[in-house]
Amino acid sequence: MNIAKTLGLFAVTAVCEIVGCYLPYLWLREDRSPWLLAPAAASLALFAWLLTLHPDAAGRTYASYGGMYVAVAVAWLWLVGGQRPDRWDVLGSVITLTGMAVIAFGPHAPRTP
Repeated sequence: MNIAKTLGLFAVTAVCEIVGCYLPYLWLREDRSPWLLAPAAASLALFAWLLTLHPDAAGRTYASYGGMYVAVAVAWLWLVGGQRPDRWDVLGSVITLTGMAVIAFGPHAPRTP
């Protein structure tokens, strides 16, 4: 899988996970409708399916995905939460994205069946 496709897939996967967790948060913490649980469940199911589209072993996919998740969560903080990330948020995102790149794109031994 090429780098752009991997990064895009990780980003979409992260959005699905965050939406799947944010909607129950709205219901539980902000007294919103329990009907938010239905799209939350669908979003989390989509999240799980999207992770299966990566050709790497599951553990490596989860480990590298985590870096993208952090960066997307910081963007969510700004775009949805209305809180501009500070330099520490940005630095942490850069560090986790660097870790993601090392894990996802490093020269690993071939996958065994």
